[in-house]
Amino acid sequence: MADLEQFKKNWLRPFFFYGNNITSLIGGALTTASALILIGFWVIQFFGHGGSQNPYLGIIVDLILPALFVLGLILIPIGIFFRQRRLKAIGKVPSIYPEVDFSSPAFRHGIDFVVIATFINFVIMGTASYRGVAYMDTPSFCGQACHVMTPEWTAYHVSDHSGVPCTECHVASGFQGYVHAKVNGTRQLMMVLFHDYPRPIMADGKLPPASATCMKCHNPNTYIGDKLVVKTSFGDDEKNSETQTVVLMHVGGRNQFGHLSGIHGAHLAHIEYISTDEQNQTIPWVRKINADGSITEFNASTKAPPPNAKWHTMDCIDCHNRAAHSFYTPAQALNQDMVAGTPSTSLPFVHKEGLDLIKATYSSQSEADAKIISGLETFYRTQYPQVWNGQRALVDQAAKTLAAIYDQNVFPFMKVTWGTYPNNLGHNDYPGCFRCHDGSHTSASGVSITNDCTVCHNLVAMDEANPKEITALGMQ
Repeated sequence: MADLEQFKKNWLRPFFFYGNNITSLIGGALTTASALILIGFWVIQFFGHGGSQNPYLGIIVDLILPALFVLGLILIPIGIFFRQRRLKAIGKVPSIYPEVDFSSPAFRHGIDFVVIATFINFVIMGTASYRGVAYMDTPSFCGQACHVMTPEWTAYHVSDHSGVPCTECHVASGFQGYVHAKVNGTRQLMMVLFHDYPRPIMADGKLPPASATCMKCHNPNTYIGDKLVVKTSFGDDEKNSETQTVVLMHVGGRNQFGHLSGIHGAHLAHIEYISTDEQNQTIPWVRKINADGSITEFNASTKAPPPNAKWHTMDCIDCHNRAAHSFYTPAQALNQDMVAGTPSTSLPFVHKEGLDLIKATYSSQSEADAKIISGLETFYRTQYPQVWNGQRALVDQAAKTLAAIYDQNVFPFMKVTWGTYPNNLGHNDYPGCFRCHDGSHTSASGVSITNDCTVCHNLVAMDEANPKEITALGMQ
């Protein structure tokens, strides 16, 4: 009891006496409010119910709230120090510090202030934290809060997944996925703050496996069968000659009898590979785990895989790697817009001139916009004055479309240019399927991964003007 009395006399009483100042009281309220909110977040995270999956939640939980907690702790001794010094200067330091007594008006006033300030801080900080988390769960935050994400944000709007929140694909479900995303998001924030981020930004295996993301909405066993694909191209001649390529894709899947077929069916088996680059574009070693548990290895290299190399299990993302961020080649982008009506095919050589303009090198998007627009206008004003005078509106529209194509695919400040992000679907513009189906991946028994085109598709028409098959199907 004597020790307790000494503690009250020498420590507790002086602390409450000198702590009864506006600075220390604010510090106490700030610390208490931030602590209560932190505890609330931790409880939600621990039980895993109702917590946000946003990878940037760590900004609030790991940075802002702890910083406010520490700030409050710092304010308490600062207020005590300055009150003690002021009282000493005017000679009003008591010889015996007052009792900690709730009946004391001064003490009750201090307690009331802390309680009220804590409540106010709790409401303000809690509301701000909730709204902050809600905002960070929106695609606009992921794409617009950090300027470095401009390429991905732009491409996201022209993808088939433009209505899907970023966190659905970039954050795996469960506590482990949540923690990984939060730590990774905080690390990325630090990289942006210190201008230490990569240019361009690549996925490089950072995405969760498809089983944790894609398969929440898509069933890989769905039988799709065959799918007719028609691609329209335009020539570099004066008339911008239009041709179509018609391909019957054997997408396949698992049919009602459980049989696997087509592209999806062939890849539903357990397949693993080792690549030699971070974008998985060069794949020398492939292996298939057969139904009986045996393994068949296919090697395109005379060397054995590195002993410490990690076998990657092939999933949806290995082929559908641009599902939510679609970047195109110059020809793809221009052909798509010309099919939609602009640039108009009535403008002579617009395909050829347009390609040359958007493929040129510019230091910035603003420079590109100015030079692309002026370049096309100059071409028609000098080479085709009759078109310039009679179809000026179509020329202006075409120029603006070309500038928009460039702005949607090329971002000089992030070192993103044509081809920076390869698309693994197909094999015309990037290695894609030929990363494995090139005929050189052979097993010890001499069996190779097939490169027979008809296994995946049948070429119905190739760069033909008005293919009869399209007319027969009533598609033209």
